[in-house]
Amino acid sequence: MSSARPVTVSLQVHDALRRRILEGDLVPGDRIPSERVLAEEFGVNRHAVREALKRLEQAGLIRITHGGATRVLDWRDSGGLEVMLDLGGDRLDPPAEIVRSVLEMRASIGVDAARLCAGRAGEVLRHEIKVLGDEAAGLVGSGDDEALDLAFAAFWLAIVDGSGNIAYRLSLNSLLAAMIGFGDVAARVRADDAEVIVQLGRAIAAGDPEAAAEVAGQMLRADIERAS
Repeated sequence: MSSARPVTVSLQVHDALRRRILEGDLVPGDRIPSERVLAEEFGVNRHAVREALKRLEQAGLIRITHGGATRVLDWRDSGGLEVMLDLGGDRLDPPAEIVRSVLEMRASIGVDAARLCAGRAGEVLRHEIKVLGDEAAGLVGSGDDEALDLAFAAFWLAIVDGSGNIAYRLSLNSLLAAMIGFGDVAARVRADDAEVIVQLGRAIAAGDPEAAAEVAGQMLRADIERAS
């Protein structure tokens, strides 16, 4: 689950401008400098600038008007999960507000997905989820962080799939992509409580929605505190 991205000149421009927007150095309504000015500022060609701006527009951060000014949008109004997905693989630390928001949304989705999975998934799938949980729990403290991350992600993906909610599944894709890019934050919220993972797997296997939701909440809300 590597977060590395090829470091292109376009990406450097994109990251710098995005940082200015998300941190408020460029506010909604501000005019983005012309391609020529940006190319001179960053020492790149205009094609690289154009690609960077296109990606910012796709994320809902700016509006490009051909023949007119390119202006900053209020990403809280115009953006979607693309903003978080756009942060995935960032070499810079994302704003604290974004990190907290991602973890809070992750917790909300996870709690309800666990509840729905325990109530909706068939017995075979619920047993498979328990097995995945046991495998992830067995890797806690092993020192093999990559294997633990993969096993824990597989455990949660199975839970969300078992919830039968496709919107949760698609949202989780974006949340995971964002989390992968959070560097030391992702390390701080790495699964470290084997017992709570086992408890969640057992609650789902038993078909107990309320117990599953309670344990999932205990697990995921603790991550919000650890990341702060």
